[in-house]
Amino acid sequence: MEIFLWKLWLNFFVAFGIVMGGSLLAGIGATMLLRPPSSTMMTIADNIKVWAMVAAVGGTIDPFRVIEANFAEGYLSPAVKQIVYFAGAFAGAQLAYELIRMICKGGMD
Repeated sequence: MEIFLWKLWLNFFVAFGIVMGGSLLAGIGATMLLRPPSSTMMTIADNIKVWAMVAAVGGTIDPFRVIEANFAEGYLSPAVKQIVYFAGAFAGAQLAYELIRMICKGGMD
C-alpha cells in the first residue's frame, strides 16, 4: 500500500509540476518577447494538461494496455490502480491549471 500511495503522490506532483512550470516559463518567455504573459500562461496551462497527465503516468500507451489486459482477464485490482493513478495525475494537472488561472485572472471566480 505504501508503494501505491507513493506512486499516486508522485503522479500528482509530476503533473502539477509540468503544468505549473511550463506555464510560468511560457509567461517569462512571453514577457521577454513583449507579449502579454497572462494570456500566454493561460493558453499553455490549458493545452498542456493532457500531456502532463500522460507524462506523469508513464508517457506511453503501456498504462492503457495494463488496464485493458487486466479487465479482459478479470483482474480488477491492477486496472483500478492504473485508473487511480490517472485520477491523481488529473488532479495535479487541474490544480496547477486553477492556480495559474487565479494568478492570471486574479482571485477566485
